[in-house]
Amino acid sequence: MRHGVGWREQWRRNRKGLAMSTAIIGLGNIGARLAKNLAAGGQKVIVADRTLAKAEKLASELGGNAQAMPVDAAIAKADVIILAVYLDAIKQLIGTHNLAGKIVVDPSNPIAPDGNGGFKKTIPAEQSSGQLISSLLPASAQLVKAFGTMSAQSLASGANRTPERAVLFYATDFPRAGEVVANLIAASGFSPVAVGRIDKSIRIEVGGDLHEYGKLGKLVSVNEAKLVV
Repeated sequence: MRHGVGWREQWRRNRKGLAMSTAIIGLGNIGARLAKNLAAGGQKVIVADRTLAKAEKLASELGGNAQAMPVDAAIAKADVIILAVYLDAIKQLIGTHNLAGKIVVDPSNPIAPDGNGGFKKTIPAEQSSGQLISSLLPASAQLVKAFGTMSAQSLASGANRTPERAVLFYATDFPRAGEVVANLIAASGFSPVAVGRIDKSIRIEVGGDLHEYGKLGKLVSVNEAKLVV
């Protein structure tokens, strides 16, 4: 993508058959598994981490569908940026990198160990990391909350489930950006289901009623999802 090309121009290019490029920033449990799922689904992805050697190792394991880059270069090049890092790291990346005109995907969950073997929320109970991140992004960035509704283990075991695919929920204020991310969800081996605007992202974060570790408590099919969305 040329520097300064906006999201609408990216969308027009995509509609003409020029595929949008996707970068995964952060190669922990979620980021690495997502890269594997997308590469297995035929998607070309850029993988980036604080340590370039880590990205290069993963890219070599994934073959021709993955390319390793430093974080700065990956963000500059890609149209879709999946920030598969902790919430505080996302805030830092937003403050130090130009995300204008990008589709930004947020899988984060605002939790930390509580010291008693469990987890606690790190922001007020009524807030979501999706809404928080939305308020920090430049106006031309398009945020989609996705890929954080289940554990890395379930992202692995649930991909391409038969006879009915498991659902990955997403939320966004931008329908066309949502379509782009829905295509990535499908390529990764899941069925995309929208839950509404970004103010609904709390439902698909840890503790929310549609999260695997919330009230939902399990992976669901599309038909099952229709009963709860």
